[in-house]
Parts: sequence; structure tokens; C-alpha cells
Amino acid sequence: MLAAAACGLMVAVASGGAAAQGNGDKIVMKLGHTLAPENHYQLTALEFARLVKQKTGGKVEVQVFPQSQLGGEVQMTQALRTGTQDMMLSAQAAVVNTIKQWEIFDIPYLFNSIDEANHVLQGPVGRKFLDMMEPANMVGLAWISVGERNLFTAKKPVDNVNDLKDLKVRVMQSPGYLAGYKALGANPTPLAYNQLFLALSQGLVDGADTSPEQFMQDKFADVAKHYYITHVNYLPVVMAISKTTWNKLNPEQQKAVRESAQQAAQFDLKEYHRQYDDALAQMKKRGVEVKVLDTTQWSARTAAARNEILARIPDGPANYKEIMAAKAAAAR
Repeated sequence: MLAAAACGLMVAVASGGAAAQGNGDKIVMKLGHTLAPENHYQLTALEFARLVKQKTGGKVEVQVFPQSQLGGEVQMTQALRTGTQDMMLSAQAAVVNTIKQWEIFDIPYLFNSIDEANHVLQGPVGRKFLDMMEPANMVGLAWISVGERNLFTAKKPVDNVNDLKDLKVRVMQSPGYLAGYKALGANPTPLAYNQLFLALSQGLVDGADTSPEQFMQDKFADVAKHYYITHVNYLPVVMAISKTTWNKLNPEQQKAVRESAQQAAQFDLKEYHRQYDDALAQMKKRGVEVKVLDTTQWSARTAAARNEILARIPDGPANYKEIMAAKAAAAR
């Protein structure tokens, strides 16, 4: 049923600006993301669209466009800012150039688990970071599940942190990710994601980092035989709407959209766990070695990178203190 809904919502991009008016008073909003139709991004976006339709009596429609049909995450961020796109699901790292404080989430080993990171982001600290979007002409509606980014390699096995020395690891084009993997002794190599499969198959990079479900959905099991649970980074994912579009909604519609986003986020927390576990099982069936590594030394080696990142982030130390307090509260 979800697959059928996905096909129904992957329609051609309408011409004109954001929040196009349809027949009567109907508002049509386009939501873009960069991942595959079977990814939790898509399923959560479809759940959001269903809830919005239900709560607004069909007066607001959300059309979902996966796999970068509306552009990459940086491009979509700028489109939301200028009001030429309505909505997006985006990794936090793509928004760092717009909201400098968000670079704090690039800190290696900021969180200890998926559940801990989600607990912090679903609370007051997460709301504070969402509110930072408004001065950039965006409204942060909700954080969906973080993605646990783990190291994987094509051929070279990794047993401990020393094995990372000079390993060419593709990372996102983010200063924090570069600093983190450099501190681990690797040779971090920023590369466009759509070039990674070919780079691995040709030996231009030795490995990369990604979440388990992305590893399987994007066919990396065809070219990489080692996947390591290293949880160097937990990548937040935001559901956001252009303030231009938001202001076209009446107060009741705004309430419906915000509530739908928050409910869809709760759906996603469960769906991500399901896809995570399923992907690890699929890897093992495909002959991919899945190994849980002791990351005590990994975390220690990235301490300098954490300090480096905090020093350059606006309000870095104060926000870091709030995150640590929220983590401590979650542990009680």
C-alpha cells in the first residue's frame, strides 16, 4: 500500500512558486528529499502527507518527491529560504552553512546511541535548534530519527582505530566530519554521494560512512564487504517548511501541519529502528562482515576535534552544555 502511495505522489513538478493553489482553496505543497523510495524518509513523508490530508479535510495536499527530484539538500535549503520550494526532509549537515550553530551535531561521539540522540532532539533542546531556522526564512517542524553513521570498507579490514591510518574515507563535505576522521588518522575525502559507488568500485576511496539501511538500499553491498558499528556520528534529520509557504496557511492549517509533522516523526523513530535491524540482517545474508568495534579509543582520539569544532561555533560551549545536561537527564 505504501509503495502504491509512493507512486501516486511522485508526480511531475508543477510550474510556478511554492504552495501552489489548486482548484478552489486547496493548497498543494511539494516536499523533497534525497533518498530512495523505500527509505524511511519516504515512508515518513507519506505518513505526514496522509496526516495533513486527514487533519485539513483535504484542503492541504503534500506531494512527495524522493531521490533529489527537487535538488540536493543544500539546493533545497536555499530554495526554502527564497520561497521557491515548500518543504524538505534534510540532514542537518546540509544546513550548517545557513545555521552555524547546527555544526555542533557534527561533533564525533556527541551521542552514545540512536535512542539517546532522539530523546535529546525530541525535547526542549531539539526545539531550541529548530527555532533557529526562523531567521533564515524557514520553520522547523520536527526532527525525525537520527541516522547512525558507521564506517564501511570495500576490502581492507578494520579491527581497531590504528587500522584507519591513511585510509581514504569518503565523508560529507562538512568541516566537522573532516576534522573527526582526520583525528582518527584517516584521510577523509569529501566526495559527492552520487559518485561514491563508482569511487569504491574503482578503488579511488577505501571506504565511507553511512547508515545501515542506506548501505543496503544504495547497493554498497555489491562493492564493500566490511561494515563496522562505530557510530562516529549521529546525523539529525529535519522536516522543515519555507516561511513563505507557512505564512500562506491559516492558523488551523498551521496547527494541522505542525501536529502532522510531530506525529510523523514518532512514526519515523520506530521505522528507522526497523530498517536498521533489517539492513544488518540483509548484510549478513549477502556475505558482508558486520563487526561491532570497541570505540573507546576512537572517542578519545576525537577529543581535539570536538574542542576545535566547539571553539568556532556560535554559542558552542553553552549549547554543548545543554546537550550534555539533556543526555544526563535521559540517563536517569
